[in-house]
Amino acid sequence: MDLTKGDWDIPLINREISWLYFNERVLQEAADESVPLLERLRFLAIFSSNLDEFYRVRVATLNRLTNIDIAAQQLLGFSPKRTLVQIKALVIRLEHEFDVLYTKIIHGLAEENIFIIDDKKLDDKKGKFVRKYFHKNVISKLVPIILTTGKRKLPFPQLNDKKIYLFVKLFRKKKSLYSLIEIPYPAISRFLVLPKEGNKKYVILLDDIIRYCLDDLYSTFNYDKVEAYTIQVTRDAELDLDFSLNEEFIDALSKSLQERETGKPLRLLYDSEIPEDVIDYLVSNIKLQPDALIPGNGYPNFKDFIDFPNIGAKHLEYEPAKRLLVKGINYRKSIFSQMAKRDFLVSLPYHTYNYIIHFLREAAIDPKVLSIHITLYRLAENSDVINALINAARNGKQVQVFVELKARFDEKANIDWSKKLQKAGVNVKVALGDYKVHSKVCLVRRRERGKVVHYATLATGNFNEVTAGIYCDYNLFTVREEIVSDLSRFFSGLKANKFYDQYSTIITSPLESRSRIYDFIDREIKNAKNGLTASMMLKMNSLADEGVIRKLYEASIAGVEIELIVRGMCCLVPGQKGFSENIKVRSIVDRYLEHARVWIFENGGHEEVYLGSADLMTRNLDRRVEIFFPILDEAIKMEIKDMIALQLLDNTKAREINEFNDNRYILGDSEKKHRSQKEIYEYLKR
Repeated sequence: MDLTKGDWDIPLINREISWLYFNERVLQEAADESVPLLERLRFLAIFSSNLDEFYRVRVATLNRLTNIDIAAQQLLGFSPKRTLVQIKALVIRLEHEFDVLYTKIIHGLAEENIFIIDDKKLDDKKGKFVRKYFHKNVISKLVPIILTTGKRKLPFPQLNDKKIYLFVKLFRKKKSLYSLIEIPYPAISRFLVLPKEGNKKYVILLDDIIRYCLDDLYSTFNYDKVEAYTIQVTRDAELDLDFSLNEEFIDALSKSLQERETGKPLRLLYDSEIPEDVIDYLVSNIKLQPDALIPGNGYPNFKDFIDFPNIGAKHLEYEPAKRLLVKGINYRKSIFSQMAKRDFLVSLPYHTYNYIIHFLREAAIDPKVLSIHITLYRLAENSDVINALINAARNGKQVQVFVELKARFDEKANIDWSKKLQKAGVNVKVALGDYKVHSKVCLVRRRERGKVVHYATLATGNFNEVTAGIYCDYNLFTVREEIVSDLSRFFSGLKANKFYDQYSTIITSPLESRSRIYDFIDREIKNAKNGLTASMMLKMNSLADEGVIRKLYEASIAGVEIELIVRGMCCLVPGQKGFSENIKVRSIVDRYLEHARVWIFENGGHEEVYLGSADLMTRNLDRRVEIFFPILDEAIKMEIKDMIALQLLDNTKAREINEFNDNRYILGDSEKKHRSQKEIYEYLKR
């Protein structure tokens, strides 16, 4: 049965709905009482940040498709309008769970003598402190906008995306006046720590500081009562670009980024206590659809709580984990001389990221190094990677950098980095048509004894020292001729705006990834049909490509045993009779973000292991520049398999993906508790 031709209907879950169930797993971490209290608060912040991006991108796309709902339904297999209704119902449920969890967490913090208080809970002493802070630091940053005056209705301003506003209602006799205030964050910290009172510690939000001091702000108005409600608008953030490969590209992207702030409004988050007349006024003036209204707890932009200050005991946060060293590799000595002896693997965030930084710094100052080629997708705010590349250019190296300007929500930062690199003399290439360069590879050319030798690092995650501390990724260091020669050809193609295929070792998108994974799966199907044991393990962030899902169903029907580890969205439905009885899917959400992509194929007893930059999504397979690379060193291959085996044992943080989307924890048959991230750390430590 060949399911890939699309003649058969197959079980699928809508990708947007599946993504929301992933975000529910993030919410489960906030509900887990074994997680330290402040970390639970931060998981609420991550949930909120995820949901913001979901609306700005995915809901934005669905809204655009509603204009052609019938045609879109024929093309996509689902109705965008119906999906938006499902999304709203699910989001409202999750937001309610969010509010319940937030209340539980602040009660837990109160038991630790940490109190998050609002303007209504300020006594005279705290009130004087807050008012003094307001006049010294805040009032000069506020520009109230009057929306109504008498019978006149003034123009309604354009509300900026991601900003928080206080909608103010002033009462005078039987009349009311509307006003709007933008919360001046991040110019002023969202959190203010108040003076201690005995063992008790207090934190108030900037929103509530302003709310408390509204009488000072509106002192020129003769009013009897004032009310204020927090609101936030989420807008369409997809970029509409029409550009070619010329110097106008950066200008076109910069213009689109400015327009992103004024995209179509998709969601209004509002304080659930807001009066109905205010809601009607906002809906009318912001031009909102009824399904865009989402009530909340009064603190939109909750992602800011990631930076909530720890003013309590150490046990309120995860204990800092000391970064490990790779056995037998000393990053204080020449990386090149050690790479020449053997491959080595850095497993992040468990190992120190200093190996990657040291590799680039050594390349920058080594007189024998001729050139550095690297692809960059997302960078740290103060990037040691960029500093090393600039240093290399100043030291006379040829430095070729491929910066992806269309890295969503990092576009502006990447434009700035590109300009800085170019100013330092680095050759920067910023676009490859409509194909995002999402691969994470670096190749160094070095002259040794009259010949050129190549040194490479290939990664599953970005060259970003900040995310390297919280993302689970792999960096392979190698000088193997078959891999570095492929990379040399790959970079030649990027420079020439060409895509090559038929590499000897690496697998690249957009030309080969789809056909190669089909070939790998077909090989397991053939082995199963020939009576051999056949299995595969695929780990990724997202599984959404229908062609790959059809091929996996085909393998399951043939008797291939399939284990999938999918952190985020998963459109495949496991355990379905006649389709996926031999497929098990789990998702691990824990302290660190599982980000690595791994393929392991049994291959008749000659296992093959690949690491890469791509998820099994249509965009990654067909419309991005991606690289999967083989692990050829047997010791490293075993190391990766051991770590995957620990994840398959996880019965603490692993959830089962099933047809019910209930995100139930995998408990397993063993009485022993297994938490894979802790066990992987101990494994690498040993």
